[in-house]
Amino acid sequence: MARSFDPVQLGSIELFCKAAELGSFTAAAEALGVTPAAVSRSIARLEQRLGVRLFVRTTRSIRLTEDGALYRAECQQALEQIAEAERAITGRQTTPTGLLRISVPTTYAHHRLLPLLPAFAQAYPGVALELNIGNRNVDLVDDGYDLVIRLGEPQDSRLIARKLEDATLGLFAAPAYLAVRGHPQVLADLAGHDCIQFILPSTGRPLPWLLRDAQHRVVDHAFQSRQRVHEDVLGVVTWARAGGGICQIYHFIAEEAVRRGELVEVLPQLAGATRPFSILYPQNRHLSARVRAFVDFVVEAVRRPG
Repeated sequence: MARSFDPVQLGSIELFCKAAELGSFTAAAEALGVTPAAVSRSIARLEQRLGVRLFVRTTRSIRLTEDGALYRAECQQALEQIAEAERAITGRQTTPTGLLRISVPTTYAHHRLLPLLPAFAQAYPGVALELNIGNRNVDLVDDGYDLVIRLGEPQDSRLIARKLEDATLGLFAAPAYLAVRGHPQVLADLAGHDCIQFILPSTGRPLPWLLRDAQHRVVDHAFQSRQRVHEDVLGVVTWARAGGGICQIYHFIAEEAVRRGELVEVLPQLAGATRPFSILYPQNRHLSARVRAFVDFVVEAVRRPG
């Protein structure tokens, strides 16, 4: 049987789909590790072979033609079927190998996941890891990630979630700050202190503090503050360590600074509220050996006592 496609044509199709997804030859080149000129040449060959224009090009942007949009839809489906076939095969492997692409928020990356990776790399030397560390919620399916770690209850029905932990929250301040401003004794005392707020990137609103009241019920403590941090929640910890005020953060983040004497927990009777972290992956994918190994390793390591 004559071959309908060769590797060059399949590569051109992949480059075409990535350029269409990102709206840029340069961005597609960076994402796939080739030069912009290579992307341009590949798509030109594809257009010549098909006899149609796939993109309308200007000096500043590209956009799909009507034919290009139709071709992309069909090609994307074909590429996903090829990827699904590979996942089905690699899922039968007993030795985990290959690349894992993972997205994880800064808090969990620096204080939970990254310290575990040397042990994982030693246990599974055939697995390469690529991490996206940030607080933007990537689309796991569309952006091509194998796994994501997320805060909160998963809402996407396309994903399977395995709970990592319910992380407890506490209030912390530097000893130097407390020496000047005093230790708050009850919730009402917080009104006379500098409380450092985190502004949620998704809403632009302050993140309420979660506290336990005298009946051990979890309540939202909303407040106004002149000290606010955007984007990186770890900024509230650094600010508090510098003596800037009181912050709320997870115990697993603050514990090292507490051991070093850089932070002190305040109002511990109000602590104990939690937020959940989970590791997620698409439900319609065959799990490769490397994905199964990573999920099991991280879940076990996080839940291990001590």
